[in-house]
Amino acid sequence: MPVPSAKKPTKPLVLAVAIIALMLASSAKARADVVTDWNAIAVQVTNTAPLRPGPTSVLDMAIVQIAVYDAIQAYEGDYEPYCASIAGTTGSPVAAAAKAARDILVTRFPVQSAALGVHSTYLAYLASRGLSESDPGVAVGAAAAACILARRANDGSFPSVPVIFTGINQVGFWGFMPSNPPQAMVAPWFGSVTPFTLKSPSQFRPKSPPDLDSPGYTKAYDEVKNLGRLTASTRTAQQTETAIFYNLNFGAVWNRLLREVSTANVNNISDSSRLFALADMAMADSLIAAWDCKSHFVFWRPITAIRYGDLDNNPNTIGDADWLPFITTPPYSDYTSGANNISNSTLRSLALFFGTDQMNFRVVTTNTNLPVPNQVRYYTSFSDAADEVVEARIYQGIHFRFADTEARQQGKRVAQWAHSHFLRPVID
Repeated sequence: MPVPSAKKPTKPLVLAVAIIALMLASSAKARADVVTDWNAIAVQVTNTAPLRPGPTSVLDMAIVQIAVYDAIQAYEGDYEPYCASIAGTTGSPVAAAAKAARDILVTRFPVQSAALGVHSTYLAYLASRGLSESDPGVAVGAAAAACILARRANDGSFPSVPVIFTGINQVGFWGFMPSNPPQAMVAPWFGSVTPFTLKSPSQFRPKSPPDLDSPGYTKAYDEVKNLGRLTASTRTAQQTETAIFYNLNFGAVWNRLLREVSTANVNNISDSSRLFALADMAMADSLIAAWDCKSHFVFWRPITAIRYGDLDNNPNTIGDADWLPFITTPPYSDYTSGANNISNSTLRSLALFFGTDQMNFRVVTTNTNLPVPNQVRYYTSFSDAADEVVEARIYQGIHFRFADTEARQQGKRVAQWAHSHFLRPVID
């Protein structure tokens, strides 16, 4: 796998000390635990250049959280294990969880982990809690990590042979580029990766997008053409801000939300490990499902559809050869929206876990192109945030509404499937 060049040898220890200091400082303000701590570390490692292509680091985050979950459940026994059933455990579950996360990261990202000092961070983390590698929990964590690493060894998440897909050079398809060279799809293999909870990537594949000559397509076409254009748009100032706010790293943002909600509302590592494992598996499976659709339907993006609108045999879609979206269109097809899949799978996972859609929480964008006060949004329900992601992708000019709404439903179905079939309470 691609990895970054090594840093100077003093950097890992400096970073490790900085991370531990940050954790200890935050724990003085609000309760944190080994699950949230190592989730933050894992997000940093999996988002360190060179990045996994597109949003595929969600696969690695799910594996981290599964290992942490199995390590903790080996002690707690409140919920069914996902992979590793480890009996007769002794020692610290905190040491077990930290070791599980550490082993996943250094195995899947060896050079990033070395450059960021993951092992030094792990040792410092244990020491800050009065623990060491001699604790018996370390062996438990190693067993949990080894189990899920073995199970996912041939899951397709690191293809050994390059896969290249440039779409279909026909009207209505992503890849229709009559005046431009073909563009390679990012991670075309993603939709074939073995899911974590689904029976297959296509389990919740939706119906086909609307026909190009249908009223539904015409309505969606005009909407994104007017609201999503770079210049002379009909967006309001608030809609433009929403478009900028949600032009972000969804995996990092939703994992931060999980940490904040867990810290505020969950008081034990057994439940927090389950929340993170369910949500991160749902995130991964929802994006696998989205990429399955992108490869199956290969539906064109607004930028192509609008520029070549006069060729689609629909007299009501007026083409504009100079049309540009508000943000750059990602290099993969429209249907369904990965952003809405991952967003609603996370938000629905939270609603299912807590048994309610109503909760006060905030979302912090990773986009610094907004004034600092506008980089945080506050919500009173998970569905309100999901609503905004649907609208944002239209304001950005990169999706038709039907790609967003179908993806939102996919994400919901994935989350509900994971919640009802995996990591269920153990009944004595």
